[in-house]
Amino acid sequence: MIITNVIIIKIEEEKEEEEEEEVVVVVVVVVVVVVVVVVVVVVIVVVLVAVVVVEVVVVLVLILVELIVVSVLL
Repeated sequence: MIITNVIIIKIEEEKEEEEEEEVVVVVVVVVVVVVVVVVVVVVIVVVLVAVVVVEVVVVLVLILVELIVVSVLL
């Protein structure tokens, strides 16, 4: 009877350890997914900001060129 109880207790402990390992794996996967999503969002925002900055610079250069051409013609 004692041996049977010890075996049952050991089996239950192994099951608990496996469940803990599964929980750790799930938590790690969730953290990795969240980090990847955050990185993708940050990259998209940086690209959009860069596009806006380039557009503003192009518009300013065009205005400057237009002012130079107008001043030369006048």
